[in-house]
Amino acid sequence: MDLTERVVSARIEGSIGGLAIALVKDGELTQRFCGFADGEENAPVTEGTIFAGASLSKPVFAYAVLKLVDLGVLSLDMPLTEFVDYAPGDAFAAEITAAHVLSHTTGFPNWRSSELPLRCYFRPGERFSYSGEGFVLLQRAVERLTGESIELTVRRLVFEPLGMNRSTFDLTNTFDGAVGPAQSPTQASARAHETCNAAHSLRTTAHDYARFLQAVLVGAGLKSTTSQAWMEARTSVPANFINCADPTSRHQTDPAVAWGLGWGLETESQAFFQWGARDGYVSFAIGSRRDGVAFVLLTTGFTGLESLRQLVEIALPGRRPSLAWLGRRTDLHE
Repeated sequence: MDLTERVVSARIEGSIGGLAIALVKDGELTQRFCGFADGEENAPVTEGTIFAGASLSKPVFAYAVLKLVDLGVLSLDMPLTEFVDYAPGDAFAAEITAAHVLSHTTGFPNWRSSELPLRCYFRPGERFSYSGEGFVLLQRAVERLTGESIELTVRRLVFEPLGMNRSTFDLTNTFDGAVGPAQSPTQASARAHETCNAAHSLRTTAHDYARFLQAVLVGAGLKSTTSQAWMEARTSVPANFINCADPTSRHQTDPAVAWGLGWGLETESQAFFQWGARDGYVSFAIGSRRDGVAFVLLTTGFTGLESLRQLVEIALPGRRPSLAWLGRRTDLHE
């Protein structure tokens, strides 16, 4: 029984409607599927089944941003409000850089609300607090600098070079043989904020995301210094929470987990990881450059990330502090 078959055949605690798994090992990609993509129509999950990636969007967008850095389009350390007006009047917001966004150290809440309106709750770079709002700021800066929507930028820099033919950030795109209608950069940019969100709107297949993971494992398409920086810890994370924008909140950090430029990191093994949870879809990706292995799991109807432990540990055996950290989360849904 090969590795992917062992993962699929594992006893899974909890409810899963549909499951797609793809494994990259020593450069080779294998995948398995089970269950149904649509509970009402009982359509079986196949290689072409598209899942909501939720926050698996963030590392893909980070990769595009790092490519733009290598091309000289933007700098990781340039204040983003030089290009867009975001949280106007907030002096701390004027200091936010792309590096702050990708490492979740902007000071923004995850998403603005009546309880947490949009502003910096601590000085950028001071500490970790997971933030989708930060990714929207960076998205708007990238759109201003490139003159196109992130859908077109990511398609040009990521999807097309990696052969990710059934992936999109644009929620209006369809996959009946083609990805959406052709549109000009001006039209796409005008619609971008309604249909594309760098933090969570990726829709993809396990096969496509595994193609991305193949590139991550070897740093394909990036300068060697940029590829190395992608996997370097930028900040520690709190032990019990991912959203700690409240300025009075002070939490003990978890020494086994850190955050880099778009990936969570296990500090000892340097394995990289990201989860996603939105609208009944739960996903998880993890990989190790040292071991040459990466794994993505996309599901519908999954009851929680803690149940992923038994699956991930088959693909990457050993101590997994990323899963221990996620298992302590009190705010699973994004």
